Amino acid sequence: MNMIRRLTALTLSLMLAGGPALAQTVVIVRHGEKVSPNGDPDLSDAGKARAQALAAALAGARVSTVLATPLKRTQQTAQPTADAAGLVIRTIALDGGVPAHAQRVAEVARQAPKDATVLIVGHSNTVGEIARALGDAAPSPVTDCDYDQMTIISLDAPTARTLHARYGAPTLPCPTN
Repeated sequence: MNMIRRLTALTLSLMLAGGPALAQTVVIVRHGEKVSPNGDPDLSDAGKARAQALAAALAGARVSTVLATPLKRTQQTAQPTADAAGLVIRTIALDGGVPAHAQRVAEVARQAPKDATVLIVGHSNTVGEIARALGDAAPSPVTDCDYDQMTIISLDAPTARTLHARYGAPTLPCPTN
């Protein structure tokens, strides 16, 4: 059964600060809410609040690497976490399509220190493939209206352990056409 929890900063910090047993922990999220569906938009006020909620949720999690795409919304979502950890966001190009991008992201994530956390900020069409490339056998589907999903993968065991959770304010219902 796929358990989904809404995580508070305290809950997530306790999960991720558990010591070396949670080696190579990877946290995958979609970027925050954006001001426009077109082009390369900035985050909306709700997206900026979500980026701050992400940073708060990851406080104390020993984030050592922050990965995003070259698009503004992923970098703006990742920036508060990167700033809190004193890190520079590493961008991974979207070249070659989603599967190729997901493999490149997974390779970089696996190079992180064994006792730290990697944050990956992607898009609705990339987060599932990235999770799969890191060993999540059943990634949560992400629609264009989902912004509060978080996948946490621990890569320390022979088989990746995955938790699907939610963070920050609940995503508003998706408008129907």
